[in-house]
Amino acid sequence: MRVRLPPRPHKIMLNKTIVDYVKTSREAGVREFFIRQALLEAGWDRIQIDEALDSEEAWPLKARVDFTEKTKQIISGGKKSGRNSFRQSNLFVKLAIGVGVIILIGAGLWGILRYYNPSYQIVIPVNNSGEISSFQFGSWSALEDASFFKKVKADLLDKKSSFIESDLSNMKLRVYKDGEEKLEVDIISKGHEGSWWETPAGLYQVQSREADHFSSFGRVHMPWSMAFQGNFFIHGWPYYPDGKPVPLGYSGGCIRLSTSDAKQVYDLAEVGMPVLIFEDDFDNDGFEYNFVGGHLDAKSFLAADLKNSYVFAEGNSTEKLPVASLTKLMTALIATEYINIEREVVVDANSLVDTSIPRLKAGQRLTVLDLLYPLLMESSNEAGAVIGKILGEQRFVNLMNEKAKAIGMNNSYFADTTGASHDNVSTAQDLFQLAKYLYNNRSFILAISKGSVGKSAYNPPPWNDLKNLNVFAEDEDFVGGKVGENSAAGQTILSIFEIEKTGSQRPVVIIALNTRDRAKSASDLLSYIRN
Repeated sequence: MRVRLPPRPHKIMLNKTIVDYVKTSREAGVREFFIRQALLEAGWDRIQIDEALDSEEAWPLKARVDFTEKTKQIISGGKKSGRNSFRQSNLFVKLAIGVGVIILIGAGLWGILRYYNPSYQIVIPVNNSGEISSFQFGSWSALEDASFFKKVKADLLDKKSSFIESDLSNMKLRVYKDGEEKLEVDIISKGHEGSWWETPAGLYQVQSREADHFSSFGRVHMPWSMAFQGNFFIHGWPYYPDGKPVPLGYSGGCIRLSTSDAKQVYDLAEVGMPVLIFEDDFDNDGFEYNFVGGHLDAKSFLAADLKNSYVFAEGNSTEKLPVASLTKLMTALIATEYINIEREVVVDANSLVDTSIPRLKAGQRLTVLDLLYPLLMESSNEAGAVIGKILGEQRFVNLMNEKAKAIGMNNSYFADTTGASHDNVSTAQDLFQLAKYLYNNRSFILAISKGSVGKSAYNPPPWNDLKNLNVFAEDEDFVGGKVGENSAAGQTILSIFEIEKTGSQRPVVIIALNTRDRAKSASDLLSYIRN
Protein backbone atom coordinates (compact mmCIF):
# COMPACT_ATOMS: atom_id res chain seq x y z
CA MET A 1 0.00 0.00 0.00
CA ARG A 2 1.41 3.36 -1.01
CA VAL A 3 0.92 6.37 1.23
CA ARG A 4 1.47 9.51 -0.80
CA LEU A 5 2.31 12.86 0.72
CA PRO A 6 -0.32 15.59 0.40
CA PRO A 7 0.77 18.56 -1.74
CA ARG A 8 2.60 21.46 -0.14
CA PRO A 9 0.04 23.74 1.56
CA HIS A 10 -0.50 27.33 0.54
CA LYS A 11 -1.83 28.35 3.95
CA ILE A 12 -2.28 26.92 7.43
CA MET A 13 -5.60 25.12 7.75
CA LEU A 14 -6.79 21.73 8.92
CA ASN A 15 -8.20 19.86 5.95
CA LYS A 16 -9.24 16.37 4.98
CA THR A 17 -6.11 15.78 2.89
CA ILE A 18 -3.62 15.92 5.74
CA VAL A 19 -5.97 14.12 8.16
CA ASP A 20 -6.46 11.27 5.68
CA TYR A 21 -2.72 11.10 5.15
CA VAL A 22 -2.02 10.77 8.87
CA LYS A 23 -4.74 8.16 9.30
CA THR A 24 -3.54 6.09 6.33
CA SER A 25 0.05 6.24 7.57
CA ARG A 26 -1.01 5.05 11.00
CA GLU A 27 -2.96 2.18 9.43
CA ALA A 28 0.24 1.21 7.62
CA GLY A 29 2.10 1.02 10.93
CA VAL A 30 4.15 4.19 10.48
CA ARG A 31 5.37 5.84 13.69
CA GLU A 32 4.39 9.42 14.35
CA PHE A 33 8.03 10.47 14.23
CA PHE A 34 8.20 9.42 10.57
CA ILE A 35 4.83 10.98 9.76
CA ARG A 36 5.88 14.29 11.29
CA GLN A 37 9.27 14.32 9.53
CA ALA A 38 7.70 13.58 6.16
CA LEU A 39 5.14 16.36 6.50
CA LEU A 40 7.80 18.83 7.60
CA GLU A 41 9.89 17.95 4.55
CA ALA A 42 6.80 18.47 2.38
CA GLY A 43 6.40 22.01 3.71
CA TRP A 44 3.55 21.64 6.17
CA ASP A 45 3.50 23.97 9.18
CA ARG A 46 4.39 22.40 12.57
CA ILE A 47 1.24 23.72 14.24
CA GLN A 48 -0.87 22.32 11.41
CA ILE A 49 0.86 18.96 11.78
CA ASP A 50 0.17 18.93 15.53
CA GLU A 51 -3.50 19.67 14.93
CA ALA A 52 -3.77 16.89 12.37
CA LEU A 53 -2.03 14.38 14.64
CA ASP A 54 -4.36 15.36 17.50
CA SER A 55 -7.49 15.11 15.38
CA GLU A 56 -9.82 12.26 16.31
CA GLU A 57 -10.52 11.65 12.61
CA ALA A 58 -6.82 10.91 12.04
CA TRP A 59 -6.96 7.76 14.20
CA PRO A 60 -7.86 4.38 12.67
CA LEU A 61 -10.86 2.90 14.47
CA LYS A 62 -8.84 0.03 15.91
CA ALA A 63 -5.71 2.02 16.61
CA ARG A 64 -6.90 5.08 18.48
CA VAL A 65 -4.38 4.73 21.23
CA ASP A 66 -1.87 7.13 22.66
CA PHE A 67 1.79 6.90 21.73
CA THR A 68 2.59 5.82 25.27
CA GLU A 69 0.32 2.79 24.82
CA LYS A 70 2.34 1.69 21.84
CA THR A 71 5.50 1.43 23.89
CA LYS A 72 3.89 -1.43 25.80
CA GLN A 73 3.51 -3.39 22.57
CA ILE A 74 6.98 -2.87 21.14
CA ILE A 75 7.95 -5.36 18.47
CA SER A 76 11.03 -7.34 19.52
CA GLY A 77 14.04 -7.00 17.24
CA GLY A 78 17.82 -6.77 17.14
CA LYS A 79 19.38 -4.01 19.23
CA LYS A 80 20.90 -1.03 17.53
CA SER A 81 22.70 1.84 19.11
CA GLY A 82 20.43 4.85 19.50
CA ARG A 83 22.61 7.01 17.27
CA ASN A 84 22.76 4.53 14.41
CA SER A 85 19.06 3.79 14.73
CA PHE A 86 18.25 7.49 14.48
CA ARG A 87 20.47 7.97 11.43
CA GLN A 88 19.02 4.95 9.68
CA SER A 89 15.45 6.06 10.42
CA ASN A 90 16.08 9.61 9.25
CA LEU A 91 17.75 8.38 6.06
CA PHE A 92 14.87 6.01 5.44
CA VAL A 93 12.33 8.81 5.71
CA LYS A 94 14.25 11.11 3.36
CA LEU A 95 14.60 8.32 0.81
CA ALA A 96 10.88 7.62 0.99
CA ILE A 97 10.06 11.28 0.49
CA GLY A 98 12.41 11.45 -2.47
CA VAL A 99 10.44 8.82 -4.36
CA GLY A 100 7.07 10.24 -3.30
CA VAL A 101 6.23 7.34 -1.01
CA ILE A 102 6.63 7.45 2.77
CA ILE A 103 6.54 3.75 3.42
CA LEU A 104 5.10 0.42 2.37
CA ILE A 105 3.44 -1.72 5.02
CA GLY A 106 6.34 -4.14 5.07
CA ALA A 107 8.88 -1.35 5.02
CA GLY A 108 6.95 0.40 7.77
CA LEU A 109 7.27 -2.65 9.97
CA TRP A 110 10.97 -2.77 9.12
CA GLY A 111 11.31 0.84 10.16
CA ILE A 112 9.61 0.16 13.47
CA LEU A 113 11.82 -2.85 14.09
CA ARG A 114 14.93 -0.81 13.44
CA TYR A 115 13.82 2.26 15.35
CA TYR A 116 12.42 0.59 18.46
CA ASN A 117 14.44 -1.39 20.92
CA PRO A 118 13.02 -4.45 22.71
CA SER A 119 10.59 -3.78 25.51
CA TYR A 120 12.10 -3.57 28.98
CA GLN A 121 10.57 -6.11 31.33
CA ILE A 122 10.72 -4.81 34.89
CA VAL A 123 9.33 -6.60 37.92
CA ILE A 124 9.71 -4.73 41.19
CA PRO A 125 8.34 -4.81 44.75
CA VAL A 126 5.27 -2.63 45.14
CA ASN A 127 5.32 -2.34 48.92
CA ASN A 128 7.23 -3.32 52.02
CA SER A 129 5.38 -6.64 52.29
CA GLY A 130 7.43 -8.01 49.43
CA GLU A 131 4.63 -8.21 46.88
CA ILE A 132 5.78 -7.83 43.30
CA SER A 133 4.17 -6.60 40.15
CA SER A 134 5.04 -5.89 36.55
CA PHE A 135 5.70 -2.17 36.49
CA GLN A 136 3.58 0.12 34.35
CA PHE A 137 5.47 2.97 32.77
CA GLY A 138 4.24 6.42 33.70
CA SER A 139 4.18 8.79 36.61
CA TRP A 140 3.78 6.84 39.84
CA SER A 141 3.38 8.53 43.20
CA ALA A 142 5.07 5.61 44.97
CA LEU A 143 8.32 6.82 43.43
CA GLU A 144 8.12 9.89 45.63
CA ASP A 145 9.13 7.62 48.51
CA ALA A 146 12.92 7.48 48.79
CA SER A 147 13.09 3.87 50.01
CA PHE A 148 10.80 2.67 47.24
CA PHE A 149 12.82 4.56 44.65
CA LYS A 150 15.94 2.76 45.85
CA LYS A 151 14.20 -0.60 45.41
CA VAL A 152 13.23 0.30 41.85
CA LYS A 153 16.75 1.41 41.01
CA ALA A 154 18.24 -1.66 42.70
CA ASP A 155 16.01 -3.91 40.61
CA LEU A 156 17.14 -2.23 37.40
CA LEU A 157 20.78 -2.60 38.42
CA ASP A 158 20.35 -6.23 39.47
CA LYS A 159 18.90 -7.03 36.07
CA LYS A 160 21.80 -5.19 34.43
CA SER A 161 19.33 -2.91 32.69
CA SER A 162 20.17 0.18 30.70
CA PHE A 163 18.29 3.22 31.99
CA ILE A 164 18.41 6.95 32.69
CA GLU A 165 18.15 8.20 36.27
CA SER A 166 17.13 11.79 36.91
CA ASP A 167 17.54 12.92 40.52
CA LEU A 168 15.69 16.24 40.71
CA SER A 169 16.60 16.75 44.37
CA ASN A 170 20.35 16.75 43.72
CA MET A 171 19.98 17.95 40.11
CA LYS A 172 21.96 15.07 38.66
CA LEU A 173 21.25 12.88 35.65
CA ARG A 174 22.96 9.51 35.20
CA VAL A 175 22.98 7.03 32.35
CA TYR A 176 23.43 3.33 33.06
CA LYS A 177 24.31 0.75 30.41
CA ASP A 178 23.92 -2.91 31.26
CA GLY A 179 23.76 -2.05 34.95
CA GLU A 180 26.90 0.11 35.01
CA GLU A 181 27.01 3.89 35.33
CA LYS A 182 28.44 5.37 32.15
CA LEU A 183 27.72 9.06 32.56
CA GLU A 184 26.74 11.64 35.17
CA VAL A 185 25.85 15.21 34.22
CA ASP A 186 24.32 18.21 35.95
CA ILE A 187 20.67 19.10 35.48
CA ILE A 188 20.60 22.84 34.83
CA SER A 189 16.86 23.40 34.89
CA LYS A 190 13.59 21.61 35.68
CA GLY A 191 9.91 22.54 35.99
CA HIS A 192 9.02 24.91 38.81
CA GLU A 193 7.36 23.17 41.76
CA GLY A 194 3.69 24.07 41.91
CA SER A 195 3.70 25.47 38.38
CA TRP A 196 1.74 24.34 35.34
CA TRP A 197 4.65 22.20 34.16
CA GLU A 198 6.25 20.77 37.28
CA THR A 199 8.36 17.73 36.38
CA PRO A 200 6.68 14.70 38.02
CA ALA A 201 8.34 11.70 39.64
CA GLY A 202 7.82 8.48 37.75
CA LEU A 203 9.19 5.70 35.61
CA TYR A 204 8.91 6.53 31.93
CA GLN A 205 10.46 5.42 28.66
CA VAL A 206 12.39 7.28 25.99
CA GLN A 207 9.66 7.52 23.36
CA SER A 208 11.57 9.26 20.59
CA ARG A 209 14.86 11.00 19.84
CA GLU A 210 15.43 14.10 17.71
CA ALA A 211 18.72 15.87 17.13
CA ASP A 212 16.80 19.15 16.92
CA HIS A 213 13.21 19.26 18.17
CA PHE A 214 11.30 22.49 17.65
CA SER A 215 8.78 23.14 20.43
CA SER A 216 5.49 24.48 19.12
CA PHE A 217 4.71 25.49 22.72
CA GLY A 218 7.75 27.59 23.51
CA ARG A 219 8.69 28.31 19.88
CA VAL A 220 12.27 27.28 20.60
CA HIS A 221 14.71 24.69 19.33
CA MET A 222 15.59 21.92 21.81
CA PRO A 223 18.82 20.19 20.73
CA TRP A 224 19.41 16.49 21.38
CA SER A 225 15.86 15.91 22.59
CA MET A 226 14.54 12.71 24.13
CA ALA A 227 10.78 12.65 24.75
CA PHE A 228 9.62 10.62 27.75
CA GLN A 229 5.94 11.56 28.25
CA GLY A 230 3.49 13.90 26.60
CA ASN A 231 5.10 17.33 26.55
CA PHE A 232 8.15 16.36 28.62
CA PHE A 233 11.67 16.02 27.19
CA ILE A 234 15.28 15.68 28.26
CA HIS A 235 17.25 18.05 26.03
CA GLY A 236 20.13 20.47 25.61
CA TRP A 237 19.90 24.19 26.25
CA PRO A 238 17.07 25.64 24.13
CA TYR A 239 17.50 28.54 21.75
CA TYR A 240 15.26 30.81 19.71
CA PRO A 241 15.00 30.63 15.90
CA ASP A 242 17.45 33.54 15.66
CA GLY A 243 20.05 31.49 17.54
CA LYS A 244 19.77 33.36 20.84
CA PRO A 245 19.83 31.01 23.85
CA VAL A 246 16.88 30.97 26.24
CA PRO A 247 17.71 32.78 29.52
CA LEU A 248 18.43 30.75 32.64
CA GLY A 249 15.37 29.84 34.70
CA TYR A 250 12.82 27.12 35.27
CA SER A 251 11.79 24.99 32.31
CA GLY A 252 8.31 24.18 31.09
CA GLY A 253 8.57 20.76 32.73
CA CYS A 254 11.43 19.43 30.65
CA ILE A 255 14.80 18.40 32.07
CA ARG A 256 17.37 20.80 30.63
CA LEU A 257 21.06 19.94 30.36
CA SER A 258 23.95 21.78 28.80
CA THR A 259 23.94 21.10 25.08
CA SER A 260 27.24 19.20 25.20
CA ASP A 261 26.00 17.03 28.08
CA ALA A 262 22.70 16.42 26.30
CA LYS A 263 24.54 15.10 23.26
CA GLN A 264 26.43 12.60 25.42
CA VAL A 265 23.16 11.41 26.94
CA TYR A 266 21.53 11.31 23.51
CA ASP A 267 24.31 9.12 22.12
CA LEU A 268 23.87 6.63 24.96
CA ALA A 269 20.07 6.67 25.02
CA GLU A 270 17.85 4.24 23.15
CA VAL A 271 14.17 4.43 22.33
CA GLY A 272 12.39 2.30 24.92
CA MET A 273 15.03 2.87 27.59
CA PRO A 274 13.50 3.45 31.07
CA VAL A 275 13.73 6.97 32.49
CA LEU A 276 13.57 6.98 36.29
CA ILE A 277 12.72 10.40 37.74
CA PHE A 278 12.84 11.04 41.47
CA GLU A 279 12.42 13.97 43.85
CA ASP A 280 12.45 13.48 47.60
CA ASP A 281 10.26 16.44 48.57
CA PHE A 282 7.36 14.21 49.45
CA ASP A 283 8.93 11.62 51.76
CA ASN A 284 7.23 10.51 54.93
CA ASP A 285 8.47 13.19 57.33
CA GLY A 286 7.94 11.21 60.53
CA PHE A 287 5.21 13.46 61.91
CA GLU A 288 3.00 11.54 64.36
CA TYR A 289 -0.65 11.97 65.33
CA ASN A 290 -2.60 10.77 68.32
CA PHE A 291 -6.06 10.53 66.77
CA VAL A 292 -8.45 7.60 66.62
CA GLY A 293 -10.90 6.63 63.89
CA GLY A 294 -14.49 7.74 63.65
CA HIS A 295 -17.74 7.07 61.81
CA LEU A 296 -19.37 9.13 59.09
CA ASP A 297 -22.74 9.10 57.37
CA ALA A 298 -21.36 8.12 53.97
CA LYS A 299 -21.11 4.78 52.24
CA SER A 300 -17.35 5.27 51.91
CA PHE A 301 -15.04 7.88 53.40
CA LEU A 302 -11.41 8.59 54.17
CA ALA A 303 -9.54 11.40 55.91
CA ALA A 304 -5.76 11.19 55.78
CA ASP A 305 -2.51 13.15 55.79
CA LEU A 306 -1.06 13.43 52.28
CA LYS A 307 2.52 13.54 53.56
CA ASN A 308 2.78 10.65 55.98
CA SER A 309 -0.42 8.78 54.96
CA TYR A 310 -1.75 8.83 58.53
CA VAL A 311 -5.46 7.90 58.49
CA PHE A 312 -7.68 9.92 60.83
CA ALA A 313 -10.87 8.08 59.94
CA GLU A 314 -12.11 5.72 57.26
CA GLY A 315 -15.03 3.55 56.37
CA ASN A 316 -15.32 1.12 53.45
CA SER A 317 -12.47 3.00 51.80
CA THR A 318 -11.74 0.16 49.36
CA GLU A 319 -15.31 -0.12 48.05
CA LYS A 320 -15.63 0.76 44.38
CA LEU A 321 -18.36 3.37 43.88
CA PRO A 322 -19.48 5.92 41.26
CA VAL A 323 -17.69 9.25 41.74
CA ALA A 324 -19.70 11.61 39.48
CA SER A 325 -17.87 14.89 38.81
CA LEU A 326 -14.80 14.01 40.86
CA THR A 327 -13.90 12.59 37.44
CA LYS A 328 -13.14 16.14 36.30
CA LEU A 329 -9.99 16.24 38.44
CA MET A 330 -8.54 13.53 36.20
CA THR A 331 -9.84 15.34 33.12
CA ALA A 332 -7.95 18.46 34.18
CA LEU A 333 -4.83 16.43 34.92
CA ILE A 334 -4.72 14.84 31.47
CA ALA A 335 -5.48 18.16 29.78
CA THR A 336 -2.53 19.87 31.46
CA GLU A 337 -0.10 17.02 30.86
CA TYR A 338 -0.92 16.30 27.22
CA ILE A 339 -2.23 19.56 25.75
CA ASN A 340 -0.76 23.04 25.54
CA ILE A 341 -2.98 24.99 27.92
CA GLU A 342 -2.62 28.06 25.70
CA ARG A 343 -4.05 26.14 22.76
CA GLU A 344 -7.18 27.76 21.40
CA VAL A 345 -10.17 25.57 20.56
CA VAL A 346 -13.57 26.23 19.05
CA VAL A 347 -16.63 25.14 21.01
CA ASP A 348 -18.58 22.54 19.04
CA ALA A 349 -22.38 22.61 19.28
CA ASN A 350 -22.35 18.91 20.17
CA SER A 351 -20.35 19.76 23.30
CA LEU A 352 -23.17 21.87 24.74
CA VAL A 353 -24.44 19.08 26.96
CA ASP A 354 -26.56 19.34 30.11
CA THR A 355 -24.63 21.08 32.87
CA SER A 356 -25.19 22.86 36.16
CA ILE A 357 -24.46 26.35 34.82
CA PRO A 358 -24.70 26.65 31.00
CA ARG A 359 -22.05 29.10 29.88
CA LEU A 360 -20.37 28.12 26.62
CA LYS A 361 -21.62 29.01 23.14
CA ALA A 362 -21.17 27.20 19.84
CA GLY A 363 -18.37 28.78 17.81
CA GLN A 364 -16.81 30.42 20.85
CA ARG A 365 -12.98 30.42 20.82
CA LEU A 366 -11.36 29.60 24.15
CA THR A 367 -8.03 28.33 25.40
CA VAL A 368 -7.70 25.09 27.33
CA LEU A 369 -6.82 27.18 30.38
CA ASP A 370 -10.04 29.18 29.97
CA LEU A 371 -12.01 25.92 30.04
CA LEU A 372 -10.34 24.67 33.21
CA TYR A 373 -12.02 27.37 35.31
CA PRO A 374 -15.66 26.41 34.64
CA LEU A 375 -14.62 22.74 34.63
CA LEU A 376 -13.22 22.86 38.16
CA MET A 377 -15.19 25.68 39.76
CA GLU A 378 -18.67 25.25 38.27
CA SER A 379 -18.31 21.55 37.40
CA SER A 380 -19.11 22.37 33.78
CA ASN A 381 -19.97 19.32 31.70
CA GLU A 382 -19.71 21.55 28.64
CA ALA A 383 -16.07 22.35 29.41
CA GLY A 384 -15.33 18.67 30.03
CA ALA A 385 -16.86 17.69 26.69
CA VAL A 386 -14.92 20.36 24.78
CA ILE A 387 -11.62 19.38 26.41
CA GLY A 388 -12.20 15.70 25.71
CA LYS A 389 -12.70 16.30 22.00
CA ILE A 390 -9.32 17.98 21.56
CA LEU A 391 -7.53 14.64 21.47
CA GLY A 392 -10.61 12.62 20.61
CA GLU A 393 -12.85 11.54 23.48
CA GLN A 394 -11.94 7.85 23.40
CA ARG A 395 -8.25 8.58 23.26
CA PHE A 396 -8.61 11.10 26.08
CA VAL A 397 -10.47 8.57 28.25
CA ASN A 398 -7.79 5.97 27.50
CA LEU A 399 -5.20 8.41 28.81
CA MET A 400 -7.28 8.99 31.94
CA ASN A 401 -7.33 5.28 32.68
CA GLU A 402 -3.63 4.90 31.93
CA LYS A 403 -2.85 7.73 34.30
CA ALA A 404 -5.05 6.23 36.99
CA LYS A 405 -3.06 3.00 36.92
CA ALA A 406 0.24 4.85 36.76
CA ILE A 407 -0.43 6.74 40.00
CA GLY A 408 -1.72 3.72 41.88
CA MET A 409 -5.48 4.01 41.27
CA ASN A 410 -5.82 0.32 40.53
CA ASN A 411 -9.53 0.06 41.35
CA SER A 412 -10.70 3.01 39.27
CA TYR A 413 -12.22 3.31 35.83
CA PHE A 414 -13.18 6.39 33.84
CA ALA A 415 -15.79 6.28 31.09
CA ASP A 416 -16.00 9.94 30.04
CA THR A 417 -14.48 13.36 30.67
CA THR A 418 -17.45 14.85 32.55
CA GLY A 419 -18.38 12.31 35.21
CA ALA A 420 -21.92 12.05 33.85
CA SER A 421 -21.63 8.32 33.20
CA HIS A 422 -22.40 6.02 36.12
CA ASP A 423 -19.46 3.91 34.95
CA ASN A 424 -16.96 6.42 36.35
CA VAL A 425 -15.95 4.55 39.50
CA SER A 426 -13.20 4.67 42.11
CA THR A 427 -12.48 4.04 45.78
CA ALA A 428 -11.67 6.47 48.57
CA GLN A 429 -8.19 4.97 48.77
CA ASP A 430 -7.64 5.44 45.03
CA LEU A 431 -8.85 9.03 45.27
CA PHE A 432 -6.30 9.55 48.04
CA GLN A 433 -3.62 8.68 45.45
CA LEU A 434 -5.09 11.20 43.02
CA ALA A 435 -5.20 13.88 45.72
CA LYS A 436 -1.59 13.17 46.65
CA TYR A 437 -0.46 13.42 43.04
CA LEU A 438 -2.31 16.69 42.48
CA TYR A 439 -1.03 18.22 45.71
CA ASN A 440 2.58 17.25 45.04
CA ASN A 441 2.80 17.65 41.27
CA ARG A 442 -0.11 19.67 39.87
CA SER A 443 -1.12 22.05 42.65
CA PHE A 444 -2.23 24.69 40.12
CA ILE A 445 -5.23 22.47 39.32
CA LEU A 446 -6.22 22.69 42.97
CA ALA A 447 -5.63 26.46 42.91
CA ILE A 448 -8.08 26.83 40.03
CA SER A 449 -10.67 24.75 41.86
CA LYS A 450 -10.35 27.14 44.79
CA GLY A 451 -10.68 30.14 42.48
CA SER A 452 -7.15 31.33 43.21
CA VAL A 453 -5.42 32.84 40.18
CA GLY A 454 -3.07 35.28 41.87
CA LYS A 455 0.12 33.45 40.98
CA SER A 456 -0.92 32.40 37.50
CA ALA A 457 1.47 33.33 34.71
CA TYR A 458 -1.48 33.35 32.31
CA ASN A 459 -4.42 35.64 31.78
CA PRO A 460 -7.48 35.30 34.03
CA PRO A 461 -10.57 33.55 32.61
CA PRO A 462 -12.77 35.50 30.19
CA TRP A 463 -15.67 35.43 32.68
CA ASN A 464 -15.92 37.55 35.82
CA ASP A 465 -19.07 35.91 37.16
CA LEU A 466 -17.87 32.34 37.74
CA LYS A 467 -19.51 30.61 40.69
CA ASN A 468 -17.52 28.24 42.85
CA LEU A 469 -19.58 25.18 43.77
CA ASN A 470 -16.86 23.71 45.97
CA VAL A 471 -18.19 23.51 49.53
CA PHE A 472 -15.11 24.96 51.23
CA ALA A 473 -14.10 27.59 48.66
CA GLU A 474 -14.23 30.33 51.32
CA ASP A 475 -12.34 28.34 53.98
CA GLU A 476 -8.86 29.83 54.43
CA ASP A 477 -7.37 26.35 54.95
CA PHE A 478 -8.91 24.97 51.75
CA VAL A 479 -6.32 24.15 49.07
CA GLY A 480 -8.64 22.74 46.43
CA GLY A 481 -10.81 19.84 45.41
CA LYS A 482 -14.06 18.89 43.73
CA VAL A 483 -17.66 17.94 44.42
CA GLY A 484 -19.97 15.73 42.40
CA GLU A 485 -23.50 14.39 42.29
CA ASN A 486 -25.70 12.13 40.20
CA SER A 487 -28.36 9.50 40.80
CA ALA A 488 -25.89 6.61 41.01
CA ALA A 489 -23.15 8.34 43.00
CA GLY A 490 -25.27 10.34 45.39
CA GLN A 491 -23.19 13.27 46.59
CA THR A 492 -19.40 13.04 46.49
CA ILE A 493 -16.59 15.26 47.69
CA LEU A 494 -12.79 15.44 47.67
CA SER A 495 -11.32 18.41 49.53
CA ILE A 496 -7.72 19.14 50.49
CA PHE A 497 -6.79 21.40 53.40
CA GLU A 498 -3.60 22.65 55.00
CA ILE A 499 -4.26 22.42 58.73
CA GLU A 500 -1.92 23.58 61.47
CA LYS A 501 -1.10 20.83 63.96
CA THR A 502 1.49 21.34 66.72
CA GLY A 503 3.17 24.13 64.80
CA SER A 504 3.26 22.35 61.44
CA GLN A 505 1.08 22.83 58.35
CA ARG A 506 -0.29 19.42 57.43
CA PRO A 507 -1.89 18.60 54.04
CA VAL A 508 -5.06 16.64 54.77
CA VAL A 509 -7.56 15.23 52.28
CA ILE A 510 -11.19 14.47 53.10
CA ILE A 511 -13.05 12.13 50.77
CA ALA A 512 -16.68 11.04 51.03
CA LEU A 513 -18.60 8.94 48.50
CA ASN A 514 -22.32 8.26 48.27
CA THR A 515 -23.31 10.59 51.07
CA ARG A 516 -26.67 12.32 51.45
CA ASP A 517 -25.07 15.57 52.60
CA ARG A 518 -21.49 16.06 51.45
CA ALA A 519 -21.12 19.40 53.21
CA LYS A 520 -22.08 17.96 56.59
CA SER A 521 -20.06 14.77 56.11
CA ALA A 522 -16.91 16.67 55.19
CA SER A 523 -17.46 19.36 57.83
CA ASP A 524 -17.86 16.74 60.55
CA LEU A 525 -14.58 15.13 59.54
CA LEU A 526 -12.84 18.48 59.28
CA SER A 527 -13.98 19.51 62.76
CA TYR A 528 -12.87 16.14 64.12
CA ILE A 529 -9.38 16.62 62.68
CA ARG A 530 -9.04 20.25 63.74
CA ASN A 531 -10.16 19.62 67.30
